[in-house]
Amino acid sequence: MTYFCYFLLILLVVRLLVAMVNFLSFAYLPKLTSIVKAPNVSILIPARDEEENIGNLLEQLSKLKYRRLEIIVYNDHSSDKTESIIQHWAKRNPIIKIINGQQPPYGWLGKNYACHQLSKAATGEVFLFLDADVSVKQDFIERSISHFLKYDLHLLSIFPKQIVRSFGEKVSVPLMNWILLSLLPLSLIRKSKNEAFSAANGQFMMFNATTYKTLYPHEKCKSDRVEDMAIIKLFKQENLASDTRLGDNDISCRMYVGLDAAVEGFTKNVFQFFGNSKLATISFGLITTIAPFILYFNMGLWWFTAYIAGIILIRIFVSLASQQSVVQNLILAFPQHLVFLMIIGKGLINSKRKKILWKGRNILQA
Repeated sequence: MTYFCYFLLILLVVRLLVAMVNFLSFAYLPKLTSIVKAPNVSILIPARDEEENIGNLLEQLSKLKYRRLEIIVYNDHSSDKTESIIQHWAKRNPIIKIINGQQPPYGWLGKNYACHQLSKAATGEVFLFLDADVSVKQDFIERSISHFLKYDLHLLSIFPKQIVRSFGEKVSVPLMNWILLSLLPLSLIRKSKNEAFSAANGQFMMFNATTYKTLYPHEKCKSDRVEDMAIIKLFKQENLASDTRLGDNDISCRMYVGLDAAVEGFTKNVFQFFGNSKLATISFGLITTIAPFILYFNMGLWWFTAYIAGIILIRIFVSLASQQSVVQNLILAFPQHLVFLMIIGKGLINSKRKKILWKGRNILQA
């Protein structure tokens, strides 16, 4: 048991160092710098039942100063007012176009098929896939393109700054960065060729268009529920320079509205956070739950206190790097952890039932 206690302490120290490095490395896009030759950019937006979000995004995009743009929205059989809102903005701004989609063929997931269809309609030198619930500000294109060109990237992804409002969102949405930023040093995504250092977010994925049309990654990953992770691993395999950054106020997102939506959303990809391994996911959940008690009963109060201090420091560094409330995440650390365990449990149940519903479709049967 002593050796297991040492293992728990080492794991905590490693996670603490990773969280600290991610905070200190200031893993955001650099501030705006001049672009020698601005490429044509195709902003590609898959949308299904997004009446609450799509108008806001199209309004923001219409106000951008970057002029070499086309905006294409794929209406994926929306049952609400999504199509009429897109049509409204298309009439106001000629660079906005709409594609009314078809049902995805057998073997395809809906979003992956939508992105593939968007890519075939796009004409830009750079493809930027945005989710409809993202919010953007004036310089986000220039900052992204500047970083993209500086490092001669083939893929740039950003984890938008997450907006949380309800209590349910506050005890669920921060879990994503708590896992990501305490297990993966973001700087190694670009610097290392190892697939283990991979993370991407489908809410913002920017591609070199020539590279995209050579690989057609959404087609290659057509049945992957977490296509963003599958795509960046594909790019690593092909030795194509990729990078992932954190969002700030220039790009943000209210990913889920309420606890139920957050749990449903995270349940569909919780195992992919851990290399698609149920064992690794369950082990992480158990270890982070029972470790303080094991240390207390086997090594005493001092080591228990040191471990709790490490947990607090991880929360602080992750919250700061994510531009989230430190106090809020510390106060809600325990209910957040309970929600994390609930997501794991629900993920296991859904896997056994072969059923995960997302926007009215069973994404396990693609």
